Amino acid sequence: MAVLDFLLPALVMIAGFWQSPVLLVALALGAGYLGAKAVEVIPFTRRIIERREAEAQAKAAERG
Repeated sequence: MAVLDFLLPALVMIAGFWQSPVLLVALALGAGYLGAKAVEVIPFTRRIIERREAEAQAKAAERG
């Protein structure tokens, strides 16, 4: 029951976001920013990004 005491006010507050497009866009932009930062911090995804960047640089060097 302690979880519900914490969760219900949060759900009610989030339900208010769906009624305002401005707040919904702000929420989406914030989530996108935090998601991009999370991808950079997670070591596994960072290695994938670095590998892709290295391949792109190698292809660019081949072209001249």
